[in-house]
Amino acid sequence: MKLLLLLLAPLAFAGSPVTFSDVTARAGIHFTHNAGRAGKKLLPETLGSGCAFFDADGDGWPDILLINGKDFTPRGRRSTAALYRNNHDGTFTDITAGSGLDIEIHGMGVAIADYDNDGRDDVYVTALGGDHLFHNEGRGKFRDVTKSSGLDNAAFGASAAWLDYDRDGKVDLFVANYVEWSPKIDLWCSLDGATKSYCTPESYKGSRSRLYHNLGGGRFEDVTEKSGVGDPSGKALGVAVLDYDSDGWPDLFVANDTQPNKLYRNRHDGTFSEEGMAAGVAYGEDGVARGAMGADSADYDRSGRAHLLVGNFSNQMLGLYHNEGNGLFVDEAPRSAVGRASLLSLTFGAFFFDYDLDGWPDIFAANGHIEDEINRVQPKVFYRELPLLFHNLGGGKFENIAAFNEPMVARGAAYADFDRDGDLDILVSTNNGPAHLFRNDGGNRNHWITLRLAGTKSNRDGIGAVIHLESASGKQWSMVRSGSSYCSQSDLAQTFGLGKDTRASIRIDWPSGKKQSLGEIAADHFLKIDEDRGIHPAR
Repeated sequence: MKLLLLLLAPLAFAGSPVTFSDVTARAGIHFTHNAGRAGKKLLPETLGSGCAFFDADGDGWPDILLINGKDFTPRGRRSTAALYRNNHDGTFTDITAGSGLDIEIHGMGVAIADYDNDGRDDVYVTALGGDHLFHNEGRGKFRDVTKSSGLDNAAFGASAAWLDYDRDGKVDLFVANYVEWSPKIDLWCSLDGATKSYCTPESYKGSRSRLYHNLGGGRFEDVTEKSGVGDPSGKALGVAVLDYDSDGWPDLFVANDTQPNKLYRNRHDGTFSEEGMAAGVAYGEDGVARGAMGADSADYDRSGRAHLLVGNFSNQMLGLYHNEGNGLFVDEAPRSAVGRASLLSLTFGAFFFDYDLDGWPDIFAANGHIEDEINRVQPKVFYRELPLLFHNLGGGKFENIAAFNEPMVARGAAYADFDRDGDLDILVSTNNGPAHLFRNDGGNRNHWITLRLAGTKSNRDGIGAVIHLESASGKQWSMVRSGSSYCSQSDLAQTFGLGKDTRASIRIDWPSGKKQSLGEIAADHFLKIDEDRGIHPAR
């Protein structure tokens, strides 16, 4: 099998023909995150918020949502999330005012899905003191329906993900909650014994993450306890949806900060069993729980199995867990360029994506420390850090590509083809700083196919659907997923790189159980796939 993978692998090359250009200002994105800093060194100031690509106005193009914090002082400056409409020409227009998303909350994470199957994607925002659900009313307008929905997560929410865990055609919601915190119980910690610094999460009690079942009619039920995902000691920052045992049902990986990670296996009856320890993903190789933040999943070596990527604290390196297919995962990072290059980095946002469209998922990591004076006590560790990009060489090997030259305090990260040129671009949020939009220049030298699913019996976004693609150079697959990275949401459209292949055959396994064969399709097209009607060109 390893010999076959090596034969399938693309040729390694010196340097990357792809560049990422910071087009933030040119695109009209003018946003600065407010961490609420007032000199008190409060815990939430260290984390920062996420970001999202999604079609807010229904025109078929990815728009941008940037989540914001707020001042902790009663008379602080006003700050809200920012919604930018895609103008189809590489630029965006700020349409926040009057959108309904322009309310002042200390926002953290965002997850996107059409929870009521009306054809418009809705927005869930986690926030200190109470999350919010916004119903998409159309034309870039949203209505806060939190109170009527039954969603009542008044905690320290971080990442969130929509998934149809019972495959009933309606997406449910998992919310990763961090620690028990309020300004009244913020603790005093110090790096030098004299001045206050930010405390680590080990100093605070854990908080129970939540699972909400979609009842239909805009209502949700808290099923945390009876589903088996209500760990009271968790300190969750990230969540990734994956089908790690390939049984057709979505499972959950939860990244915990200084607590064991959790892997919840779907038992097909509305409950989950926790398999993190048995699967080998709960701890690092030294048997110690790491400071885990963001997470993602993909089949990076074409083995047919879902593997895991986890962003960790500095001096811990990224986690690259290879799914062995027998219920066990092996962390490949310590023996690869991924581990060596990420050892000193503190990674929040992290995801797989095929940036050069060669058919092999690459890795992006958004890095930045939580302590602005960390360099005083750890000379090799810095507050502002470069993002990392790892090119997939095939055969389970990666190459560190020096694609970015501006250190930042990065937090959330998401991807989408915002300019519709075929290759995937990157959006990064920073803590108490500006957002960055990086345009992919050169990825579309290779061929590609992008699919946006529309369910009928399945949920409207096709979340949980598995797309199988076969071209001359081999087989690929991907599952439509909400969540992943850190507090962020990438475009729900699925982009497959084809390398030099010009055609591919496609099959979709829908959550409803339907298996849909699309036959052979020409490369370099963006297609919308209806569960009943099949292919029709997207706008």
